[in-house]
Amino acid sequence: MKHRLAPVLTLLLLAPIVGEVLSGATRLSYIIVLIPEIMVWGCGALLIREAVRRWRGGWISMLVLGLALAVAEELVIQQTSLAPLPWLGDLPAYGRVWGVNWVYFLFMLGYEATWIVLVPVQLTELLFPDRRDQPWLRATGLVVASIVFALGSFIAWFLWTQRARPVVFHVPIYHPPIAAIVIGLLAIVALAAAAFALRSAKASSKASSTNARQAPPAWQVGLGAVLLGLPWYALMTVVFAPRPELPLAVPMLGGCAWAILASSAVRRWAGGAGWSDHHRWALVFGALLVSMSAGFLGSETWPQTDVVAKAALNVLAVLALLLLARRIHQRGPAT
Repeated sequence: MKHRLAPVLTLLLLAPIVGEVLSGATRLSYIIVLIPEIMVWGCGALLIREAVRRWRGGWISMLVLGLALAVAEELVIQQTSLAPLPWLGDLPAYGRVWGVNWVYFLFMLGYEATWIVLVPVQLTELLFPDRRDQPWLRATGLVVASIVFALGSFIAWFLWTQRARPVVFHVPIYHPPIAAIVIGLLAIVALAAAAFALRSAKASSKASSTNARQAPPAWQVGLGAVLLGLPWYALMTVVFAPRPELPLAVPMLGGCAWAILASSAVRRWAGGAGWSDHHRWALVFGALLVSMSAGFLGSETWPQTDVVAKAALNVLAVLALLLLARRIHQRGPAT
């Protein structure tokens, strides 16, 4: 029983810890919100992994389902990409058109799909390699995880839209248009269907193709993850240091092009012969270095205890990842 639940509990914790705590989005001063984050992000990542494993799909399907989870968060649950951003103060709301914070929305699509879903799932499967290809939940577990996710989504919606915005940030409660939420729900359904279709295409092509191209060295994968990940934060720089003279099409088209480039590069690396747990670890390590280092942007306004706590947790995370690398080396990397 303990062995069966270990990867489930690990992913439930790693999804919000990787995406929220280590990045500094959730800080020590309000760490209590980690509870609903486990319910939403943890159960969301777990359900996505379960769906992809039962479909026998790959990481492309998981990425698309991660985008669906991000749409749910941004347009339906906390509606952060619909409501005016409360952190800007008197700064102009750059990129807000037709009631949507487009640049912020684009950043969150990439961030949440990658650092909430892909990276925690990959890290958990590195910790439990013998169960990498297996579903982790039975029918009862799927039902429980779905109920917890729905309950956590309601709690997150209430705490953010009805409490944090009016009480903490002193901005009016925002009621997004029903049409925007309906479009978000339709987008979630479309992305889920696309994830399933991409799984089918992957399965049919994998059986009929061979690849003689070698995967790059693991250190190049880690460096590549850093070089591909850091520029993504330029979108947040545009959001919080607005430049009204910059046409909105520049960050939007540039961000989409960069996302395609990054996903294509990772797909090419992972499709090479000899791809192993060393490469997977390097990819996770590089991605975490990006989110942890970029997470200090704007930290000059934080309480000192939050800065110290984030730095300490980041150091512990690096040490834990180095111990994992040693463990992978000792057991031999699965290809």
